[in-house]
Amino acid sequence: MLSFLDSPSRYLFFTGKGGVGKTSLACASAVRLADEGNDVLLVSTDPASNLQQVLEAPVGSDVAPVESVPNLSAVNIDPEAAADDYRERVIEPMMGVLPDETVEQVEEQLSGACTTEIASFDKFTQFLAGEGAAADVDHVVFDTAPTGHTLRLLELPAAWSDYIEENPEGASCLGPVSGLEVQQERYTAAVEALQDEARTTLVLVSRPEASALKEAARSSGELRDLDITNQQLAVNGVFRARDPGDPLAEAMERRADEALGEMPEALADLPRDTVPLKGYNLVGLDALRSLVSDEEPSPTTNGAEQPPEIDLPSVHGLVDGFAEDGHGLIMVMGKGGVGKTTIAASVAVDLARRGEEVLLTTTDPAAHIADAVGGETLPNLEVSAIDPDEATRQYRERVLETKGTDMDPEERELLEEDLRSPCTKEVAVFRAFAREIGTAQRQFVVMDTAPTGHTLLLLDTTGSYHREVMRTSEVEAGRITTPLMRLQDPEYTKMLLVTLPETTPVLEATQLQDDLERAGITPYAWVVNQSLAAAGPSDPLLVERAHAEAPQIEAVQSEHAERTALAPWMPDEPVGPGRLQALARGTTQAAPVQA
Repeated sequence: MLSFLDSPSRYLFFTGKGGVGKTSLACASAVRLADEGNDVLLVSTDPASNLQQVLEAPVGSDVAPVESVPNLSAVNIDPEAAADDYRERVIEPMMGVLPDETVEQVEEQLSGACTTEIASFDKFTQFLAGEGAAADVDHVVFDTAPTGHTLRLLELPAAWSDYIEENPEGASCLGPVSGLEVQQERYTAAVEALQDEARTTLVLVSRPEASALKEAARSSGELRDLDITNQQLAVNGVFRARDPGDPLAEAMERRADEALGEMPEALADLPRDTVPLKGYNLVGLDALRSLVSDEEPSPTTNGAEQPPEIDLPSVHGLVDGFAEDGHGLIMVMGKGGVGKTTIAASVAVDLARRGEEVLLTTTDPAAHIADAVGGETLPNLEVSAIDPDEATRQYRERVLETKGTDMDPEERELLEEDLRSPCTKEVAVFRAFAREIGTAQRQFVVMDTAPTGHTLLLLDTTGSYHREVMRTSEVEAGRITTPLMRLQDPEYTKMLLVTLPETTPVLEATQLQDDLERAGITPYAWVVNQSLAAAGPSDPLLVERAHAEAPQIEAVQSEHAERTALAPWMPDEPVGPGRLQALARGTTQAAPVQA
């Protein structure tokens, strides 16, 4: 079923956006290779790793045998612990040498996702270099690969420490990499191993969905530009209906076929494997072995023919809680692929249908918010978008003009690479939309895609946040009200955190919530999107999957969220006011929307 396992390379990397099944496929591949008599080391650096749950065996931060699978060892590099160790190594030499304000700025730079990724890469390069526990194994399987941005940073000259000391406000990712120069030789060898087709295969994991395939294509191109060309595509979760009379099943199969038929050219030319959708959670050795074979473990629904009944409010019911305020900022946040844009549009339509004045806007470059609303117009609803590429271009030019003019070529190259980072785009876009936050005093502003807590704190500590505010904000009662203050005010801002009823998206949403709370922001509610349980399927495979959702929904409701809403998986793409209103009300059939 997975062709790259027929004659596998020594190193196998699995990469893809959250929730596509990287961990499941990595674990299944490692188990199969071990079952065939190979000595295998399984390594995870995923911040939302659930290796232990998937294998149903203890996996710690030190390499140890998986007792239930002969020939298999595993290690779960704790990215937060790695980042903590890394921060300490970078910050300690600065203490008492640099001003306290500068150290504080660097500490916040070191609190974001870039540091976590780089610190994790710092840890697992020893395995990629064939050192320690990896020295004598036949195969090393990595759950999660480094991004192209991280790899480009590793290839640049080792001048990060001097740069960060001289430019504490001008970098978002060079702070994280400032401690790497001492092991630059190892990193160079690691990148060379990644580029060696004879030693390394990179598996791009996707689902048969347009957004996931687009993300896989982006990663493919970025890595190909770095001469990492031995790539394969694994399309996970391809559904084939068992009950042709179930309109939900028919729609799911049709939409998957359409997404695969319109696959980006960058992926269409790659060797491709498809993995059928399973009705059960991919947990335990039986499930993992069945993933790469034709075997099916026993169903997990105890023969249930109906999906579970889950009593949670719809998005419409959630909006009831703040609609009477008459104004406010509604920010919709979540990892890629969970349906932020659709939920934001459904909230905006629901408010507009109540007669409220609503601005629906986005900072997501791939959101196409106007497409979500469709060609129809609604009274009271205005749709706009900030062009993230233009905002980022202007921000980069401003930084290069103010900081890059007196740099030597090596330092300027470092700065230019830093300005290509995801953090830079997020900072630039947030600066562009910060001016609009005040309009929520007069109307509802629904924002698709919110900044992370790290971005907010980074802007605040560097001073750029308040300099921007001094030019644009209002003075109330003799004091400045900054955008961060607005976001921290639960009466003014309602943050909605969107997830899917699956293990990895829920873990990632939990991490986002922790990140926001560092910035003093508590989400108003979670929205569990694309729920099969809420859609009411009759196809036995989908009924089984609906039952598998229940533990994740229960965890959100009881452990993570102050309020929880449930949105169904829709047979038709929720585009246009009618379908968006149906989604908000928790029904799968769109009713006519009256102007």
